[in-house]
Amino acid sequence: VRMGKIAAMKVLHPEYSRDPEVIERFRREAEAVSRLAHPNTVQVFDFGTAHGALYLIMEYVRGTDLNALIRRDGPLAFTRAAPMLAQMCAALAEAHTLGIVHRDLKPENVLVTRTHRGRDFVKILDYGLAKLSEHDERSTVTDRGVIVGTPYYMSPEQIRGDSVDIRADVYALGGLMYRTLTGAYPFQA
Repeated sequence: VRMGKIAAMKVLHPEYSRDPEVIERFRREAEAVSRLAHPNTVQVFDFGTAHGALYLIMEYVRGTDLNALIRRDGPLAFTRAAPMLAQMCAALAEAHTLGIVHRDLKPENVLVTRTHRGRDFVKILDYGLAKLSEHDERSTVTDRGVIVGTPYYMSPEQIRGDSVDIRADVYALGGLMYRTLTGAYPFQA
């Protein structure tokens, strides 16, 4: 309000704010995303607690998610999809360089907006399942044995509940590319 900017606010329901695992996961989302500065990653401005609820203040992006775009328009032509996929790769490269694994990359977590020249511009969001590098002692909340993610885009090791690294995001990106270009999921079961 003081800055006169429109922002998005993600609020964790107070019921979940009493669960230490959920609190830790939410805190890590804020911490992880606040370290990212790539233009194709939704920027986080602030996070904290108010009236017993955890909140995250982030950049408001006008646009639609990639899944809604695919449902509305069908599979995207390669000439349209390729620049968007390259932008996603660049954003993930920054995250991976910082030891951050998204863990839930899917079309619903990719917002598509337009530049002033009418070109598609993507923003990756929702690092709520992000896992910091294995070398970070704070990475225990979603460690081995806990399955988190969206099954259509999960790597086999993630489905098994094994530890994951950046390869899980690469696998998810492949599934996301397949869905974007064909309109279908890579696997139906």
